[in-house]
Amino acid sequence: MYLTKEFKKEIFKKYNSSEENTGSPEGQIALFTSRIKHLTEHLKENKKDKNTERSLVRLVGKRRRLLDYLKDNDIERYRNIIKELGIRK
Repeated sequence: MYLTKEFKKEIFKKYNSSEENTGSPEGQIALFTSRIKHLTEHLKENKKDKNTERSLVRLVGKRRRLLDYLKDNDIERYRNIIKELGIRK
């Protein structure tokens, strides 16, 4: 599976202050972004996989809500995570 414990710890360590803090918006956004990239690659090969397509749309919505939350509460953190992950608005 592509989401191993080590991979998740690496993501949370990179985008958070510690790898144990899995609830911060930056860590969650980074994790959703890696999952979105993986599902996008899967859908390029399997165009008729509607279940995965629905999952991808839901993940994008979750990430968007977290980004909106971060933008409303701390615009600098929002700008930093957008720049680091290369997400376009």
